[in-house]
Amino acid sequence: MSEESLLHARAVTARRERRTRQFLLAPAIVTILAISVLPLGITVIYSFLTPGTYGGVTWEFSADAYVQFLFEEDIFDGTLAFNDAYISIFLRSIGLALGATLGALLLGFPTAYFIATKPRDQRNFWLFVITLPFWTNLLIRTYAMLLIIRDEGFVNIVLMGVGLIDRPLSILYTDTAVFIGLIYTYLPFMVLPLYASLEKLDFRLVEAAYDLYGNRWQVLRNVIVPLAKPGIVAGCILVFIPGLGAYITPELLGGGKKLMIGNMIAIQFGSSRNWPFGSAAALILMALVVIALLIYARAAGREARAHG
Repeated sequence: MSEESLLHARAVTARRERRTRQFLLAPAIVTILAISVLPLGITVIYSFLTPGTYGGVTWEFSADAYVQFLFEEDIFDGTLAFNDAYISIFLRSIGLALGATLGALLLGFPTAYFIATKPRDQRNFWLFVITLPFWTNLLIRTYAMLLIIRDEGFVNIVLMGVGLIDRPLSILYTDTAVFIGLIYTYLPFMVLPLYASLEKLDFRLVEAAYDLYGNRWQVLRNVIVPLAKPGIVAGCILVFIPGLGAYITPELLGGGKKLMIGNMIAIQFGSSRNWPFGSAAALILMALVVIALLIYARAAGREARAHG
């Protein structure tokens, strides 16, 4: 076979392989378009339309949904005045999500370390215990937490029983209740990636650090935490992002009085019947998350190049 014929045969084979790959990838691409890109496109379009009288949208272009996020229109003269109500909801949501992320990290890190240092034949049991809450619906778990922290709940009964308090603590329907609920809900999302990193940790490095007269704090800060950083980052992302858009936890434990972004968006599509503003709020939330991830990715890239 001549060299020209060989090159032609290789080109034909490469085209066939490319078509085969495209054919095999087609179902995945169609699925991604159907469940991700298409709904996002609809949300973007709705955010630039006019709200319908009884819900839905009117197909008239308008940017009022984005203006409404920052300004309130006077019903008499039509002037705009700055309104920070929605910004405060976003800031409260970010604060609660960050607090829940930190709380989950403080609880999840020692839990994951405990599991990672157990004998291999015992780790599966402890992982089973951590993942057990996932076997129950989130709504039921949140109701269970409501029963625990209410005025007549388990926490107050125990505290009054041991004499630490004289009257029940008013935890339910506060930011504290939402904070506790978010940690309880998303703690497994922190533990599992941390365990995946700590399981691979070479504990000979820890022993070497102790041999070099490092105390526990120094070993933790300079050896264990840097090596577990991928798990810490993954866990923080997995807790912060869903915590930011949580709906059930603030709705039940906050009593509808402590709104978060998810509740605000649900209200716009429900009782307020303002679909364009609900779509705009959802897009603003998504933009904030994307910007935060891009900032982290850029910082991580600079750090990797610095150490490379």
